[in-house]
Amino acid sequence: MPLAPVNVSQDAVFLNIPYDDGFQSLYLAYVVGLIHLGFEPRVTLGIAGGTRRLDKILREIQSCRYSIHDLSKVQLDRARPRTPRFNMPFELGLAVAWAHLDPLNHTWFLFEAMPYRVQKSLSDLNGTDPHIHNGRVSGVMQGLLNAFDRPQLQPSVPGMLTTHRNVTRLLPSILIDAGAQSPFEARAFQSICYAAKVAAEKSRFG
Repeated sequence: MPLAPVNVSQDAVFLNIPYDDGFQSLYLAYVVGLIHLGFEPRVTLGIAGGTRRLDKILREIQSCRYSIHDLSKVQLDRARPRTPRFNMPFELGLAVAWAHLDPLNHTWFLFEAMPYRVQKSLSDLNGTDPHIHNGRVSGVMQGLLNAFDRPQLQPSVPGMLTTHRNVTRLLPSILIDAGAQSPFEARAFQSICYAAKVAAEKSRFG
């Protein structure tokens, strides 16, 4: 694939995470945590399927200075045929390749719920230390603080947790206003980001 010019946003973070109800709290934790750190989270919600979707995902990764890849959903799903999720490791592969091609403009981070599991599920990453969140909101936020050095903002896990609680409380009305059935829709995501920014500012400045 030719390396077409791309504008890289230094504050954009591509989020490669599962979109399902069981991951909702951690989804909100990533959005809230990144906004507290002064970043712009970006997701693939709203991107149509097919070849063009793959092109758009790669372009989105290329346009973000950072990417986060959560590989904690490695178990088989309940629907038949029971299969593991391959989208997250596939998109991680795209990011790893892009970081090798343009190391000054892309850095990726790996998150997992369980220690040592990624050494078994994706042994090619042996030598890479994932941020372990233990399936907890506070764990995601602590991992984000460890991954990103943003001393000028002085974010804290308690402040992030307060914002997370506020956004969670507002989520039903956010979905109604956005006309969305779940938080994993493009309009809902935009509204969640806005609510998180407002709540983070209140947390930061009182």
